[in-house]
Amino acid sequence: MPVSPTGSGTALRRRAALLVTRMRPPPAPPPLPRAVQVRALLAVLEDAVATQQRADAAVASCGEPGPVCGQTARDCCDASSALLHLRARLRELPLTDPGLAQKRAYAGRLLDYGQWMVHQSVNLAFTVHPDARTEAARLQLNGLGRPADDLRRLRDALTAEGDVP
Repeated sequence: MPVSPTGSGTALRRRAALLVTRMRPPPAPPPLPRAVQVRALLAVLEDAVATQQRADAAVASCGEPGPVCGQTARDCCDASSALLHLRARLRELPLTDPGLAQKRAYAGRLLDYGQWMVHQSVNLAFTVHPDARTEAARLQLNGLGRPADDLRRLRDALTAEGDVP
């Protein structure tokens, strides 16, 4: 059995320790001040309210009497995509404040509802097998309803908190 030169065990241990330290994730950055977190959440909510207005109009146009035009489908597609991107932005916010995290979760559920509603509206408006029940349900569509109002109220409440300069 070959004998290793003196000191090579120390070098190996040092090298192993170096590899292990490189594999550790970097330390987490310090949490952002609450005012910065509020501003970040508020920026996403502002965009969400603007997007919901377009989604609301797209859903309402799915429920108009008569044949539904192709532009309605494009509007719904754009609105659905925008809501999906907003949901991703919302998830990526580095919120450490528990109250703001709750508001983010609630806003996420409201955006999920908006996207679901747009999807269902398109399904009703462009069904392959139209029947009387489907047409009656389609004609009931008139927008996103209360969840859109709830998102606006959430944005207004966050603005009124006074944390935003």
